[in-house]
Amino acid sequence: MSFDSHGSRHAHRAVGTVERAEPLDLLGRVPYGRLATSMRALPFLAVARHIVCDGRILLRMHSGFGHHEACDGSVVAYGADNYNDAASGDGGNLWSVQFTGPAEIVHPRPEQEELFGAAPVSVNGEPYAPAYLRVDPHFVTEHTLDF
Repeated sequence: MSFDSHGSRHAHRAVGTVERAEPLDLLGRVPYGRLATSMRALPFLAVARHIVCDGRILLRMHSGFGHHEACDGSVVAYGADNYNDAASGDGGNLWSVQFTGPAEIVHPRPEQEELFGAAPVSVNGEPYAPAYLRVDPHFVTEHTLDF
């Protein structure tokens, strides 16, 4: 664990370490995050719904943009935070976590699909069509803002 000059904590952890539990627990506190990778040599961010299963992150996203296909077999970053808590006036400490690792298209088991909850009806006016990715987190970065 290291701290930068702004007091942010950096936790770079390898897969399989006990210390990874805290960032995965944080991820479980919010339903959505952002997937980052590149498509046709350009970087992009895509919103995704996530769940944590067996130390891996399962993502549900709209298939209509092809983002899941661009991620399949690539190293991606996935991050989530509770920054909206500050905007809503809930106060308290803020955090963000980012996981980096390989992603692959998967077909979740029925019990995993249920954990995602209700899917959006549409995306940009088009019917929502789900696609699923699994991210195997190899590196974890956690930042906290203490008030």
